[in-house]
Formats: sequence, structure tokens, C-alpha cells
Amino acid sequence: MSQDHPTSGQEDGHEHGHDHAHDHSELGEMDLRVRALESVLTQKGYIDPAALDALIDTYQTRIGPRNGARVVARAWVDQAFHDWLMADATAAIASLGYTGRQGEHMVAVENTGDQHHMVVCTLCSCYPWPVLGLPPTWYKSAPYRSRAVKDPRGVLADFGTTLPETTRIRVWDSTAEVRYLVIPQRPAGTEGWSEEELAALVSRDSMIGTRLVEAPSAGSAA
Repeated sequence: MSQDHPTSGQEDGHEHGHDHAHDHSELGEMDLRVRALESVLTQKGYIDPAALDALIDTYQTRIGPRNGARVVARAWVDQAFHDWLMADATAAIASLGYTGRQGEHMVAVENTGDQHHMVVCTLCSCYPWPVLGLPPTWYKSAPYRSRAVKDPRGVLADFGTTLPETTRIRVWDSTAEVRYLVIPQRPAGTEGWSEEELAALVSRDSMIGTRLVEAPSAGSAA
């Protein structure tokens, strides 16, 4: 990672109690206002809820995360691109055509067996839209934003992610000046896979750092 970027990270080890996983689903004041506005516009016939849901789903789970998954897959198979990504993520990502607002200043951080990275925005919900799409509700929630820093292992456990005690966890605070993309570890058993096949394994959550990329199941294409 380039030393010129104004990054901010915190190591695991904070002692603090934590809320339960279901707190991730709580709606903030802004979410409630948006829902109220949506209801009014729907009643007046200005929007079609079904069409709006389809549009949101497209950006939240299809277009955005697929872009990031392609970046990760390219880094897994192309060492030159990997090195470029780690040195200048903004330029490397832009070379694949993924640019725009919320993606002007990118930093890539890579998971290894010794160190795991996780991203949060403690102040609001800064998020790399060009590569991950719309931020999930839990990413914007107050419980995640506070607990990710105070109790990262507890947060990972809520997502079903358990790491060895020897694995260090570093939490990166995304800001308006810099946003992060986690490059998850490539799972074993994917030798010889194409970029497209590899990209299909990469989830949005794994690029935030809350989940791992799972090894392919028996019978998966190679």
C-alpha cells in the first residue's frame, strides 16, 4: 500500500461490550425519512415501488459488487495488475473502467493468513460506489460503525466469520478523502480458474472484510 495515502487503521484488541447482531437491521432517522418520502411519492403516483426496488437491487447486488469482484479476480491472476492495484488502486481500478463519484481516491488492502482487514466509516457511510454499488443498511447503522472499531472480532462473528486468534485484524476508517477495497484471500482449489469463474466467488461483504471468500464446493467448474 502506498505510504502517501492518509489512511487510518486500528488494530484488534479493544475491550468493549457489544450489541447483538439484530441491531444491524435498525433503521436510522434518515432511513425513516426516506421511507416516508417514498410512501408519499408512491401515493401520488410519481414512482413505481417495484421498479424502484429493481433499480436499487441492480446497483446494490449486481452492477456495483460485480465490478469489485472483477478487480479482485484480476488481481488474483495477474501479478502486474496486483502490484499496480496495491501501489495505486485508483488508477488500477480506473483502467478497468470503474470510475466516478465516491471512487476518486481508492486504497486496496489485502488479506493474508496473518492479517485481516475490515472497512467501516465511523462518521457516516463513505463507501466506494464504483466498485461495490450502494452501501448495505448494516454498513450505515450506528451499531456497526461503533462496534467495528471497538469489537471487530465480535462483528465478524455476527457475520459468521471466525478467524484464528493469531490473525491480526486491522480496521480501516473510510472517509470523504479515501475509500478502501479489501482484496480477500484467493481460496484453495481455484488453480486454473478463469477470471470470470473467480469473480463469481467474490461477494460484496468479502470486499468490505466482514466475510471470507469460501473455497469452491465439490463439482464446481474449474
